[in-house]
Formats: sequence, structure tokens, C-alpha cells
Amino acid sequence: MVKVDVAEAPYAEVQEAGARGVRIQWLLATAQGAPNFALRRFVLEPGGETPFHAHPWEHEVYILAGGGVAVTAQGETALQADCAVLVEPDEAHCFRAGPDGLQFLCLVPLGEATKGH
Repeated sequence: MVKVDVAEAPYAEVQEAGARGVRIQWLLATAQGAPNFALRRFVLEPGGETPFHAHPWEHEVYILAGGGVAVTAQGETALQADCAVLVEPDEAHCFRAGPDGLQFLCLVPLGEATKGH
């Protein structure tokens, strides 16, 4: 078993084009010995957003705090604490924080999504 103290996990600014006010914490990934998935925490400042993008892997998202919207080609879906979202493979998407910011956990398969982690 591996235990990670989230308060001690370092934050990194998301540097991808289109990201604004987004930090990431890599909680569990290859570096911690995870064999199949990586668990990340995203913190978006009020009005912050992730890039609008698509990729061939799914990811599962659990909203911890705050609120905002998930944006896809089909429109916006409201997000609030204690809801979960499945982003399908190849589904173009982004997350946008509301006035209280947005914090969520994101689970992705190891591989292309987690290079270097």
C-alpha cells in the first residue's frame, strides 16, 4: 500500500496553451508505483479554465469543491461539489471554474496521458 499526504504533494502550473489559472497535483502515478492509473488533483482559480482539447483515453472526474462547467461540443454541463463526470475517449472538452473556483480529482490510465509522472 502507498499513502500520499495530499498537503505535501507539490503543485505545478498547467502550461498548456489555453490553460488559465490552473494548477495540478500528481497524487498517485508511476512515481508512486501505481500500475494502471494516475490520480491527479486540479485546482482552478475563479474564472480559470483548462484547454479545450480531446485525447484517445477516457477520464473520470470527481468534483471536490467550488463549481463551474464542463464544456463539450454539445454545450455546457453545470458542475458542483460531489458530482462525477465521465469524459469519453476523443470527446473534446474543457473545465471552466465559476466565481468560487473549482477543485476536482481526475483519474486517467497510465501511458500517453501521464508521460513523466
